[in-house]
Amino acid sequence: MIIMASDHRGYMLKEQLKTFFNEENIITIDVGTYSKEPVDYPDFAKLGVDKVLEDKNNVGIFICGSGIGMSMAANRNPKIRAALCLTPQMAMLARKDNDANVLCLPALFVKRRKAINIVKIFLTTSFEGGRHARRIKKISGDK
Repeated sequence: MIIMASDHRGYMLKEQLKTFFNEENIITIDVGTYSKEPVDYPDFAKLGVDKVLEDKNNVGIFICGSGIGMSMAANRNPKIRAALCLTPQMAMLARKDNDANVLCLPALFVKRRKAINIVKIFLTTSFEGGRHARRIKKISGDK
């Protein structure tokens, strides 16, 4: 399942991505925010993280103005590997090398078309494992 979260600056891009997903018959869960009214991004990152962690197959797409706040807030949880991606190549590497389970997008720096390309790559790239798995264990505190 794709879990979507945003603050007020990410709201419009989140809505555009939801339209894309609807057109592709892809089901998402939107944990908010639901308007352009100012909110605190950590609140919505927490809601998104909680939903992502309900099932190991869930992935998150979290959006704020810079993408930095959402990625910092999401990464507070040791089971989350949130990656701020500005290009499709970054999204590919985040999944392939880092097994990222949350994609963070910067609404101020990527427009709809580019965001869709980043999301497509993120969702279709698999974790490579191997030497990367050892590194992921170190990030999560596993030995």
